[in-house]
Amino acid sequence: MPSEKVRKWLKLLIKIVITALCIWYISHKIDLKKLSGVLVLANPLWILLSIGAFMFSKLLSSIRLNVYFRNIDIHLPEWTNIRLYWLGMFYNLFLPGSISGDAYKVVRLTKEYNVAYKKTTAAVLLDRFSGLLALGLLLGIFWFISFKGGYYSYWLMAGILLSMPVFYFLIKIFFPYFLPGFLPTFAWGLAVQIFQVVCMYCILQALHIHAHTEQYMLIFLISSVVAVLPFTIGGLGAREVVFLWGAHIFGLDHTVSVMASLLFYGATVASSLPGLPFIFIDPLKTTPKPAPQLYATTME
Repeated sequence: MPSEKVRKWLKLLIKIVITALCIWYISHKIDLKKLSGVLVLANPLWILLSIGAFMFSKLLSSIRLNVYFRNIDIHLPEWTNIRLYWLGMFYNLFLPGSISGDAYKVVRLTKEYNVAYKKTTAAVLLDRFSGLLALGLLLGIFWFISFKGGYYSYWLMAGILLSMPVFYFLIKIFFPYFLPGFLPTFAWGLAVQIFQVVCMYCILQALHIHAHTEQYMLIFLISSVVAVLPFTIGGLGAREVVFLWGAHIFGLDHTVSVMASLLFYGATVASSLPGLPFIFIDPLKTTPKPAPQLYATTME
């Protein structure tokens, strides 16, 4: 049996290979010279707005996760929670061969707050599932709009809506202590996904794309589901393949579609960089408040 360290590096190697294969495949399907030209013509202001929208979505995501933490009596100040979340994002994107961001949060909080490992792990996993639930709802809406109610739109929406009470009852049965956070986390999750849609809208504006917005959004949401699967590094390559295939299905410009995906990845990278300082500065370390000074009064 290979050791844990060997398995970790083997998984990283597989991710690198799959990412490289995806990039190689895409490079043979688009005009690379045109790709660079599309980037040169992009509006930098809209690109900055896309980064801002994505970063705001991740701040909302950290608040959602903190709801789950409070359900298991981990009371993190929001700024401390955001710093921890940022570090997790940095680990996930830039140090895939090291500890994952989710694993880091589980290990640190289990140790710092003396909470059962099972509970902290469940909090992080349920946070991901609640995000997927909101993502699925938006995906169903844009699917319905893009196909004008065709291509099993009603069945898809019915399945997505049915998944919500199923998710609720699974939490009630297996993780009842998270039940008070079900509705708040779903609401926060929906806000997260809406701002990521805003991010993609800003990218489309940056690329001067003003038509077929619904189809681009549907492709983006499907790519977001695929990017969650841990097959590539930070979703790079997998998301672009989905954009390429989606562009083929809807008759969109392949090169522009791939550039939209790459700019979204760029927004992800830019939003993860604030986590870098917390590799050296403990994100859970809070600055203690100075003790009040006591002044002795004397009477002459």
